[in-house]
Amino acid sequence: MTFRERLRALPSFARPGLPVFDTAAVPPTPHELFVTWIEQAIDGGLLAPQAATLSTADAAGRVHARTLVLKDVTVDGWWFASQSSGPKGRDLATNPNAALTFFWPELGRQVKVTGTAASAGAEAGRADFVARSDLSRAAGLVNHQSEPLGSHEEYADAFAEALRTVTADPGLAAPDWTAYVLAPTEVEFWQAPDDGPHTRLLYRAEADGWSTSLLWP
Repeated sequence: MTFRERLRALPSFARPGLPVFDTAAVPPTPHELFVTWIEQAIDGGLLAPQAATLSTADAAGRVHARTLVLKDVTVDGWWFASQSSGPKGRDLATNPNAALTFFWPELGRQVKVTGTAASAGAEAGRADFVARSDLSRAAGLVNHQSEPLGSHEEYADAFAEALRTVTADPGLAAPDWTAYVLAPTEVEFWQAPDDGPHTRLLYRAEADGWSTSLLWP
């Protein structure tokens, strides 16, 4: 069997038993439907349902993607956090357009949130940072995200020093740590069926609220 054939033979989703998506009974905002879907993923015991792929582009249009964790969903948008001095922050500083993609294969579901991301302010960033564990705060304090690393020992030494620093000062926050909010202009909900075509529902932000429409599979 060739590699291509092996890939084609892999199952996409766990069937039967996928949820039924009743698009005629959705809430008025995508925020409400998203919270329902992710809570179902959490209650179903899915691994890391809060993980999402954040896609950004720099000033030259070069696209970058990475996986991070969702921090919250409010009427303002979808929240995540990172160093403003790192690749994500630099991209968003020059081009705020971004997308978050969530994928829950056990439920046959995907959600894509598209809009613009901006800092929620210094206090929100600080609050997010100090709420992290000491190990996570130490990693954030080291910073130098995505820069060339000379050796594993170099990082181990920097991490150990940062861990001593944050342990001694529980209120210390990395100066560049930023809480971002992605304010959506479109949110697409995608559901695979047990058999047949998948269902796609698009929420689009309008001047007076949200509109919904079906999309061709």
